[in-house]
Amino acid sequence: MKLFNIVSKTTLTLTLILLSQNVSQPHVYAGVENTSPPAVGKTAKDFSLSNLNGKQIKLSDELKKGPVVLLVLRGYPGYQCPLCTRQVGQFITSAAKLKSANATVVMVYPGTAKNLSSRASEFTRNIKLPANFQFLLDPDYKFTNAYGLRWDAKNETAYPSTFVIGTDGKVKFAKISKTHGNRSNVKEVLKALSSSS
Repeated sequence: MKLFNIVSKTTLTLTLILLSQNVSQPHVYAGVENTSPPAVGKTAKDFSLSNLNGKQIKLSDELKKGPVVLLVLRGYPGYQCPLCTRQVGQFITSAAKLKSANATVVMVYPGTAKNLSSRASEFTRNIKLPANFQFLLDPDYKFTNAYGLRWDAKNETAYPSTFVIGTDGKVKFAKISKTHGNRSNVKEVLKALSSSS
């Protein structure tokens, strides 16, 4: 009987330990493994990331000014992505049209924290960002994971993605490319902005 009590208490203790670990585990990984990208009609998760000057930019603050065009780039997968450079250039060329739609363009540059700032500076070296554009860093893919956009394969970083988010925080347009190309263009984004206003 004594032995049975010892075994029962030990089993109960081990069970409680295991249960407490199982309960706490999902909180550690929530938003990383089981997260889906924002879909049209759903509310976009708020986030805060630093720009190249170290200033924190928050999505909810930008939405107070007007709709947000969120461009998720590939960052630095071992080289500066020429398709990202081209896409950013197209959006900058249309900065006046985007401003007329009262939109802020928020670009996210993901990557490992080490050297991310210098790689991002390299990417933007010859780019003059218009006043309604923000260029933000996503160290160690925290934002990318939270938005379900991590392209977790060799020499990959994030799925190139574009979202138009209305002032109510709802996603009005979403395009996620599972390849390097097939990205959204300014025409699609302006159309989404005009239909959401």
